[in-house]
Amino acid sequence: MIKFSKTRLSEIESFSEDAIDTSEIPELDDDFWENAQRIVPENYLQIEQEILEWFKGQGQAYHAQINKVLRAHIETHR
Repeated sequence: MIKFSKTRLSEIESFSEDAIDTSEIPELDDDFWENAQRIVPENYLQIEQEILEWFKGQGQAYHAQINKVLRAHIETHR
């Protein structure tokens, strides 16, 4: 995952669509979409939006907090 500073992220978000040069990127045609496959990583976990937002509101290390809650649940139910 690429991490950007808040300043750089703000600069990127301020670009208008017209300012982005996509001339070297081929368009994705119907053939591409007909043959596209969704690949989900093995360790993928989908979390309901409301739950994710609650954990995010608890602080920066929300991934670690989610793991801590799940670990405690496993330990309780062994």
